[in-house]
Amino acid sequence: MPSLTPLFPRQAVPELAVETLDGGTWRVHARAPQNFSLIVIYRGLHCPICRGYLADLQRQLPELDKRGVEAIAISNDGKERAQQAREDWRLDTLRIGYGLDLATARRWGLYISSGVGTTSAGIEEPPLFVEPGLFLVRPDGTLYFASVQTMPFARPHFADIVKALDMVLARDYPARGEVMDLSEAAE
Repeated sequence: MPSLTPLFPRQAVPELAVETLDGGTWRVHARAPQNFSLIVIYRGLHCPICRGYLADLQRQLPELDKRGVEAIAISNDGKERAQQAREDWRLDTLRIGYGLDLATARRWGLYISSGVGTTSAGIEEPPLFVEPGLFLVRPDGTLYFASVQTMPFARPHFADIVKALDMVLARDYPARGEVMDLSEAAE
């Protein structure tokens, strides 16, 4: 498996292609949102925190749409578990991608955990699964914002992201954290 490497704002993101529950393949570099693609990586059906997090994302979809942002939630669960999450969690309007392979997750700088049994939701964790990540990608395929975590809790709130988008779009605020080589950085 590839080593964990960070993504940098203003640089092209790696390829990401997943099947969706609505049919077809979602590809990050084939997207053409007005302003951003919001990619939300979730742990999977076994995660009770993901349930609430994705429900909140679904509630924010109209506000994101007004700001030219399309959203997708992706896990490495298979189709059956992704479908069960959609049904059990009542995610009827949120685009759900499934089958994220772990090598691609690593290229996106995501952390991988080992399953340790049944969760408080009463669902068995997979042997390996991806930890949360949130990415805003510009229509040109470059990274604008990323939040990658090693734990399921303390994730960015979608209401805060919506507010930030208002400022970002009004001021054409540049992506930050873009300095890759400190030897070339201005002193």
